[in-house]
Amino acid sequence: MSAWPVPGAGSSPVVDALLGRLDAVLGDLSDFAFGGLTDDDVARLLDAVTSAAGRVASLECRAVAEADRRRLGDAVGARHTHQWWARRSQLTRAEAGRLTRLGVALDAPGHGEVARQLADGTLRVDQARVVVEAVDALPSHVDDEVRDRARAALLELARQHDARDLKQLGKRILDTVAPEVGESHEAKVLEDEERRAMAGVDLVLSDDGEGRCRGQFTVPSHVGAMFKRHLLALANPARHTEDELRDESGDWKPLRRRLGEAFVEYVERYPSDATPQTAGVNATVVVTMTLQDLLGEHATALLDDGSRMSAGQARRLACEAGIIPVVLGAKSRPLDLGRVRRLFTQAQRIALGLRDGGCTAKGCETTASGCHAHHDDPWSRGGLTDLTNGRLLCPRHHRLAHDSRYAMTVHADNKVSFVMRT
Repeated sequence: MSAWPVPGAGSSPVVDALLGRLDAVLGDLSDFAFGGLTDDDVARLLDAVTSAAGRVASLECRAVAEADRRRLGDAVGARHTHQWWARRSQLTRAEAGRLTRLGVALDAPGHGEVARQLADGTLRVDQARVVVEAVDALPSHVDDEVRDRARAALLELARQHDARDLKQLGKRILDTVAPEVGESHEAKVLEDEERRAMAGVDLVLSDDGEGRCRGQFTVPSHVGAMFKRHLLALANPARHTEDELRDESGDWKPLRRRLGEAFVEYVERYPSDATPQTAGVNATVVVTMTLQDLLGEHATALLDDGSRMSAGQARRLACEAGIIPVVLGAKSRPLDLGRVRRLFTQAQRIALGLRDGGCTAKGCETTASGCHAHHDDPWSRGGLTDLTNGRLLCPRHHRLAHDSRYAMTVHADNKVSFVMRT
C-alpha cells in the first residue's frame, strides 16, 4: 500500500538540516550499548527518554495541527486529516485520530500552557489529553476564568498523578475550583451516564450446537463491578487445589479461563443469599455517603473502587443485597479490637478498604479485594489488631513486608516503599 503524498514539491534546507540532526542523534542512541551503565545511569536514561518521548509527541501534535489547518488531506480526497496521516505513517486510524484531535485542541486558544509543558517534557502526552478533555468537557455556562483555574489545577495535579488518576480527578475538578458549580454538575453528569447505561443494557446468548453457549452483554458500570468482584472471589487461587489451577496439559490456567470457570460455578451453585468471600470481606461493592447526601437531591456517593454514583442510584441499591451501604454518622460497629484477636474482622477490612483504597505500596494498583490486612507492628510482637496498626498490602508487597532483605518505609501519606538492604 503506497503512502498518500503531500501536495506541492520541493523541500526546505532548514527543515532538511533539523531532520538530519534529529536522525543523527536518534541513530547514536539506537546504537548505544547499555551493558556498561550503572543502575543510576539506566534510571536517568529512562527518565530522559520518557521526557523526550513527550517532547517528540508535542512536535507530532504541532505538525498534524498545521497539516489540519492546511487541509493537506484534501488533495487526495481524505475525509479527515488523521485518515491521510494514518495512511502515510502506518499508524492506526484510532491513534492518528487521538493525536490529531489533541494537536488541534492544543493549537486552539486557551491550552497554550498545556502545549508548553508537553513541549518541554514536563507533561506526558496522555496527561495532556486528559487535561484538555477535562477542561473542554466543562459545561458551557462555566466562564473562562473558571476554565483557566481548572486547567491550572489539573496541570499541578499532573506532577503527582498519572493520566488514569488525573482523569478521575478531572471529572470533579469543579469541586476544587468552583464548588458551587461542581456539585450540581457532577450529579447531573452521573445521572445522565446512568440513564444512558440503563437505556443501553442488553444481553445476547447463543448456543453453538456443540455443547457451548456464547454471549455478550452491556450493563451499567456498577453492575459490572459487582459481577467482576464475585467472579474474582470465586477464582481466588486460595479456594482451589493445585490440580484445579492447572489445565489439561499441566500448565497454569490463565485468569480468563479461571474467570470462565468461576462464572459457571456462580450460575450453577451460588444462591443470592450466599455470595462468596475474598480476603475476609463479602464480594460486594461498598458505597459511602453522609446521611445528608443520602437524602439530598444533587448529592453523589463514593464506591470503594474510587468511582462514583448519584444519590438516587445509591438509595435504590441500598434496598438490594448487592452493596454494603456505609452511611457515615450512623451507628457503627466496633473497629478496634486491640489484642482480643489476631485477624482483622470483616468490619475492619471494609474500613481499611475505604481508607486505603487498595495496596498501600507506592505505584501498586491492586484493589482492596485483592489485598491482605497487614499489621505494621506485628501481632506476634505485641502489635494491636486495630486500624491505626493496619494497612492493605497485595500478596507480593505483603511478602516483602515480612522479608528481612527489604526495608519498608511508611510515608506521610500512609503509602509505603521498599528498598533492598545493602
